[in-house]
Amino acid sequence: MRGFLLAVVAFLAMSFSVVTAHAQPAYVGADKCGKCHKASYDVWKGTKHHSSFKKIHKNKIAKKIVKSIGEKRMKKSETCALCHYTVVQKGKKLKPVSGPSCESCHGPASKWIAIHNDYGGPGAKRTTETPENKAKRIKAAADAGMIWPSMKFDVASNCMTCHGLANPKLSGEHASKMLANGHPLNPNFELTKYYNGSVRHRFYPPDVTKNKELTKPQLARLYLVGQAAALVSATAAIAKTDDPKYTAAQKKRISFAKEVLSKVPEAANVLKTPTMDAGRQFADAIKDKDFTGLVGSRLPTSFK
Repeated sequence: MRGFLLAVVAFLAMSFSVVTAHAQPAYVGADKCGKCHKASYDVWKGTKHHSSFKKIHKNKIAKKIVKSIGEKRMKKSETCALCHYTVVQKGKKLKPVSGPSCESCHGPASKWIAIHNDYGGPGAKRTTETPENKAKRIKAAADAGMIWPSMKFDVASNCMTCHGLANPKLSGEHASKMLANGHPLNPNFELTKYYNGSVRHRFYPPDVTKNKELTKPQLARLYLVGQAAALVSATAAIAKTDDPKYTAAQKKRISFAKEVLSKVPEAANVLKTPTMDAGRQFADAIKDKDFTGLVGSRLPTSFK
């Protein structure tokens, strides 16, 4: 009997470890990020992503949209939470604690937050980190789900899923009903205006006190990466529903992205096969090139 019980305990322990290892990453909330990234946190607090939390659910159109998809309250709607909230575990319940925040762009942090700032063990600092540990840390955090700022295509894709009403978890039925009841879908959303504008938080060494703007070549590359992300997003989203309004918006996103990217030889693969992997390969292929002459006239003149 004792042997049997030990076997059961061992099996349960193994099962628990397997479940834990494969558990989905969870959101931890912007406040935890802000403990180390105060400057970036303060930028976020000045954005509509932050201020929307106390306002959007009170909007009459928002209430109408929530009702149209069979929900009662926006803050309790799993559909609305896909884009509008950062939802964390509070006791036994999930609770929205803010609007879109750090993890909306950089990925749910429960599995990578401890990894991404481990500079080599207790007492180690960024300034003393070895190149070997940095490479290991960056890869380990990415493997755990972190989207680093350097992963431009993945960051852009997160923006496009919501700003294109194209979240993979949003059903076509809900997308159609939301549009019919006044939910916006801006097919003209352009990444660089926001990336270099209200949401910019580029506090990098050597001067970590300065929120650096992107240079013209950086903006041009990001513009193209944004168009590739829009193409991939819209191509996947258009299959959700045959709703005329929805498909027209996604077709517009696709058409404009193709027009821009057709002038860039490196974009041939993502144009032919609009997938996440092809998008990442495209972003990597242009990372050191200057396309200011090609797309400079398309870049925003104001980032306010």
